[in-house]
Formats: sequence, C-alpha cells, structure tokens
Amino acid sequence: MSPFKDLSQSTPKAALFNLAPLPMDTDGIAADFQRYYAHTLGRDRDCKSAYYPYKALAIVLRDRLMERWKRTRQAHDEANCKRTYYLSLEFLMGRSLSNAMLNLGVTDEVRQALYDLGVVYEELESAEMDAGLGNGGLGRLAACFLDSCATLQLPVKGYGLRYEYGMFRQLIDDGRQLEEPDHWLRDGNPWELERPEYTQRIPFGGRSEMYTDDAGRMHHRWVDTHDVLAVPYDIPIPGYRNQTINTLRLWSAAATDEFDLGEFNAGSYPESVAAKNSAEHITMVLYPNDASENGKELRLRQQFFLACASLKDVMREWIRLHGRDFSGFADKNCFQLNDTHPAVSVPELMRQLMDEQRLDWDEAWAITTKTMAYTNHTLLPEALERWPVRLFEQLLPRVLEIIYEINARFLSEVAARWPGDQERQRRMSLIEEGGEPQVRMAYLAIVGSFSVNGVAALHSELLKQGLFRDWYELWPGKFNNKTNGVTPRRWLAMCNPGLRDLLDEAIDPRWVNDLKHLEALAPKADDAEFRARWDAIKRDNKQRLADLVSATCRVDFPLDFMFDVQVKRIHEYKRQLLNILHVIHLYTRIKRGDTDVGAPRCVLIGGKAAPGYEMAKLIIKLTNNVAKVVNADPEVSEFLRVAFVPDYRVSIMEVLAPGTDLSEQVSTAGKEASGTGNMKFMMNGAVTIGTLDGANIEIREQVGDENFFLFGHTAEEVEEMRRRYDPNAIINNDPALLEVMGLLEAGHFNQFEGGILDPIIQGIRSPHDPWLTAADFDSYRRAQLLAAETYHDRDRWLRMSVLNTAHSGYFSSDRTIGEYNDDIWHLDPVAPLPAS
Repeated sequence: MSPFKDLSQSTPKAALFNLAPLPMDTDGIAADFQRYYAHTLGRDRDCKSAYYPYKALAIVLRDRLMERWKRTRQAHDEANCKRTYYLSLEFLMGRSLSNAMLNLGVTDEVRQALYDLGVVYEELESAEMDAGLGNGGLGRLAACFLDSCATLQLPVKGYGLRYEYGMFRQLIDDGRQLEEPDHWLRDGNPWELERPEYTQRIPFGGRSEMYTDDAGRMHHRWVDTHDVLAVPYDIPIPGYRNQTINTLRLWSAAATDEFDLGEFNAGSYPESVAAKNSAEHITMVLYPNDASENGKELRLRQQFFLACASLKDVMREWIRLHGRDFSGFADKNCFQLNDTHPAVSVPELMRQLMDEQRLDWDEAWAITTKTMAYTNHTLLPEALERWPVRLFEQLLPRVLEIIYEINARFLSEVAARWPGDQERQRRMSLIEEGGEPQVRMAYLAIVGSFSVNGVAALHSELLKQGLFRDWYELWPGKFNNKTNGVTPRRWLAMCNPGLRDLLDEAIDPRWVNDLKHLEALAPKADDAEFRARWDAIKRDNKQRLADLVSATCRVDFPLDFMFDVQVKRIHEYKRQLLNILHVIHLYTRIKRGDTDVGAPRCVLIGGKAAPGYEMAKLIIKLTNNVAKVVNADPEVSEFLRVAFVPDYRVSIMEVLAPGTDLSEQVSTAGKEASGTGNMKFMMNGAVTIGTLDGANIEIREQVGDENFFLFGHTAEEVEEMRRRYDPNAIINNDPALLEVMGLLEAGHFNQFEGGILDPIIQGIRSPHDPWLTAADFDSYRRAQLLAAETYHDRDRWLRMSVLNTAHSGYFSSDRTIGEYNDDIWHLDPVAPLPAS
C-alpha cells in the first residue's frame, strides 16, 4: 500500500496548513532557534560542534521560506500561467544561509538573535558546506539565473541532479593537484525537501516494438527495460524581499527494488544489491571522467535521467491541471536547455508525447519545436558533445529511433534548400558517419529548438559565422544573443557588506534589484572624500582576502601591494600560463636589480584542473613551483608574492571578488564564450586586464577604454596568425620572453624534478599552439606595466575602481533574464498569494 494515499475525508485538512505567519522579529527567530537546537536536534551543553547551531538556524529560515514557497506555487496554479523549466546538469549554488537571510530581509534580526544567545554567526556560516552541484561558470550562471527569476517573480523552475559527491576537493601536495571526494551531503542538506510522492520511473536498455491499438493505429513502445527511480528533492529559491520562492528540483537515482531477495537468501550478497548500486551510481558523482567506456555510459545515463525525469514531471503537472488535452501545451510551457547536456530532451519529449500520450508525429514535433530553446556555452568544437550510436542503441534504443527519424526529415529540408549539396548534408547531419558513428547533440538541440542563443555578443556572432554557420544560413531567425550576467544579491550585497552599506547611503537602496541605479555612482568618482571611504572598504576586504591566503597557502599578502587575481577553471585557453610567464618576467627583472616594476603585487591564482587533463595539472605544478621560488627569495618578495589558492569554490570567490584590485581575464580571443568571473570582479570595483574576448568586449564598452587594460590580438587576428604562426621567431625577437624561456629551459623552477616542465615549454614553442601564448606575451607585459604604474597613482586607480562598479549594471543577471523573457519565454510575473 502506498504511503501517499489521500487523507480521509473526515480529516480537517485546513487545520493542517492554515497556520499563523511565523514571526520575522528578533525574539521570534531566537525562540525558534532555541527550540530547534534543543528539542528538534537534541543538543545540549556538551555539544561543541558549530554544525548543529547552523542546522538549527537553517531550519528556522527554511520554515519562513516554506510558507512563502507554498503561496508562490498556489499562485502559479491559480493564474494558469505560462512556465519555463531550466534544465541544467549543474547548479553551483554555493552556501544558502547568508543568501536566505539577505533575500528574506532578516539579516539584522538573525544576527541580533544569535548575539543575544551568545552565538557567533561567522562560526555557523563556516559550518555550511558549498553545495557540490557544479564545477564552474556554467553551473554558477544557472544559480544566478534562478535567483533573478525569483526576484523578477517569473514562474521558472530549475531541474538538475542531486549529486552525492561534488566534482572533487582539491588538495595541493608538493605543488601538484590531488583529488579527494567531495562528500558534501555527508551530514545531509537542511535546505532540501524530499518529495517521494513525485518519484518518476526512468527506462534504460530493452528494445523498441510496434503494436496496434484498439482503433487499429500503429504505435511504438519501449519494452523489457531496466528501470531506475528518480526521486525529487526540492530546494527553495528566494526572490529578493518580494515573498516569491521558486523551486530547484534535483533528481536522485534509486533502484526499483532494494535488492534481489533470492540472491540474498542463496548467500550471494554482492549480486543481490548489484542493481541497487548500479542505479544509484547515476547521481553519485558530478561529471564522471568520460575517458573510459564506463564513464561515457554513465554521463549519457545522467543526461537522459535528467531529461526523462524532468519532462515526466512537467507532464504530470500538466495532466493534473489540464487533463490529457495537449492542444495548449506549447502556449503554456518552455524548456531552456543549458548547453548540450540536456539536448536528449528533444527526442525524449517526442517519445513521451507519441508513445505515452498517443499524439502523432506532426502534433508532437510542433509542440517540441515550439517549447525547446537552446543556450550554447562554448566555441570549442571539441566541447560539443557527441555520443556513439552504439551507446544509444544499448541504453536508449527507442530514443535513437526517434533521432534517426528527426534526422531523415531534417535532411530532406536541407536537400530542398540546397539541392544536390551532399557535402552540406553530411556536415549538418545529426549523425556523424565514420568508423564509429556519433550522435551530434548540439545539432540535435538546434533542430529541435525554436531559439538558439550565445552568451556574449562576440560569442553569438562567432557561432553564426563559424561553428553553426550552416544552421544560421538555414534558420537565421532562430539565432540571438543573451549576454550573461550575475546576481547582484550574492555578488555584491551579500559578499561585500561594507560596499553595500556605502552604496545604500550614497545612491539608492533599490540598486540591489535594479542595478541601473549604480550609474548614479559615477559622479562620485571625482569626490576625494568618497574615494577615501571607498579605499577604506577595499582595504578591509583585502584584509579578509589576505587572511584567507595566509590560512590556506601560508603566504603573507601585504595590503599595500596590488592584489592581482586569476581564478577560474584551469584550462590552456584561459591562459593561466601567460600569467605565470609574466610572473617569471617580473622575477628576472627584480633579480637583476631592476625593481622599477610599478607597484609591488601579490599574484593569486586558483582553479581546478579536470582529473584527466595533464597539461592543466602541470600548469598548477608550475604555478606552485614559481611561487615557492619567489616567496622564498627576500630580494624578490619585497616586490612580488605569489600563491595558488586550493579548492577554489563559490564561498572562496565571495572573499576574492571584494578584495581584488586587478582582475585577470586573459583568454585567447575567440575562445571564451562569455565569462562571469569578470563581471563579479567588476561589480566589486576591480579593474580588468583582458583581451577582446567573451564579455570582456562589453565590459570595456560599458566602463570605457581608459578604465580597462586591453592587450592581445583580436579574434580575427588570431585566426589569421594561425596560418603562419612562428613562436620561436617571436621568442627570439623579444628579449623579455627569451629571458623567461631561458629560465624555464634551464630548469630553474624544477631543479630537482628534471624534465617535468618540458611539455609546457614545447607547447609554448610549438607552431601548432592554438592558444598563441608567445604571440600575446609582449602586449600583456606592457599592459601589466601600465596597470602597475596606474596603481601607484591612488586617486586615479580609485577613480577607475568606482567607475567599474558604477558601470557594472548591465551585467546583472536580472537584465539577462529580462531579455530571455522578452525574447524567448514570454512569461508574466506572478506574485504569491497573500498570507492568510
């Protein structure tokens, strides 16, 4: 018998949920905190852990979120509104405690309640683990977008996976990256609400067969499958002080049966739980390494698991509200695919509409192509996912049939548009032929979507001119740009309280949810008294950052030094290597007595390398080796300090962004889709040094050329240079770079580790280096010198800092989501029902 049957008609249901609103004042919060800590969690005077008071406070806040959460959902139902579903394999949420306090508007009340009880808030805050649901910018962008959707009161629901383990915890040992499991759910997650009544059954394997229904019509069905259960866990997403609480629903994989009782009774315990273990592996680890065949299979399982469970959930809701009439489905629903990972949603929606809801192909295809929208996040062809047809046949046979049919009908359209152009048909086919035929997931997403967008102006243009040119020529109206943004709640108001209070006083507190108000800050850049207050806040933030570096890296960062920071995923195209080459250049100058290097600087680099990405891991090793040499030399450390911050994550960025002076955004032009770290730094008053790549272009346009340190070749120049690239000639004609390469090749930074840096040296000198590291070095060096000299002029630097914040309003995710809604989703804002 199901435990989720309806309550008896005699039960006074209203008495279960018509409760008085919870108090939001200090006394009410304190009373609830004491009760949860002492009674619900059973703690007493012997408890020394900060986790339990943190958990008690989380429950206090979650209760207050819950009453608003239910009223939001009820309002959506009663309004019969159109809804958007944001499908993403990553949601890098970070910590929830401070964000919930800020958005509920109870920060002061909570802090006072804890103070009155003798509890230190900062200890509770640090007890919360970062939610391990993402590994970089893609997932953090998704989190910012959900925040903005709730703040704008748009009915948007996020769907993702509830990974038991995050990407990994990064340790540094002898300069090398080591990976440890990130078991972020070890102690549970007080912010989530399990919803087992909405569990979905997800098929894998089996076969497809045809059958005839009672009316004599032919249908397909997927049979003999090995099913897995998708159990939903909901996380509240609060809007900024507007009573709206949207939902992020995360799916956790579970077996349909706990174990095989027959196997168990026969004494074969491992075999009896094999199905359970196999099922739960789907959501065990974020992004398994797909270098192995097992890794590839697991990633495809994850992607289909997300798509199938989420679409089934939407279907369940539709049927609850509208029955099985799907004629209005496309008018009321939109699915935003965050990159290619959820692209299998296109054929899966077709399958559910045709096989389970009995629509014919044309009806199902009309609905699919009116509801699916695709966001592309990469310009790297190798990053566009492709899966072996063989793997689809094994795991998703019915889905593969539908993909083949989509492709056949699509290629007929291509042939009609370009008769006889077989080469174009080959290029555009959803199936890449060859020794191992592959399904091209990005192409599948484009064919099945009504909207395809890039995430920065240059990125969107390069997609149309390069990667997706054929598609743009066929469907120019599908393509559009939505430049990324970040939420000003977390990335300014929450993480930089000193600056928040100054902005509230100097302009208008409404800036928090309308960042255009920051423009009023620009005239204050010329106010000496205001700049002095700005400088004092920056110094406090630099002290927090210096404390972090001292605790994690054992390196002292003097506050008068320029804090020069580059934190992001370690990848060759992001060019942390270029940064380190410049550090070596400064080291060589200082060692020969030339200390006229502008302002002394502290260089901080952080980020994780994918476990199988050996070159990225070698760049981490080089960074740490250089740091060891620089910091140990008293002649050099008077002017230069270097550190690599381990295990970079959201909560660390919340300290770095407010304390940074110079933001490094140095990717090879034409390679970075957008970037969002650049926006967080800009918002907090850092000045950018960067190439004309991704959103750097728009940052420079907003803040003005004179407040941005530009260097490097343009995307067009990069493409031209690749045809005749000669890095050795560049090195030989650049004395500064030649000196740097000489030190590297002499093994100065790896004296007892012979040859370990040879791959880096060979990469720089290779005419096939796609990142053109040597080509941009001289321009980068000159821009860095200008930045250091400018930093010496404090008034000028502070003016630039103020203007960067003043002109960062365009990079609010509220603006981005507003554009998604105006151009793609067409949702009406819905306010929650009033409290009863």
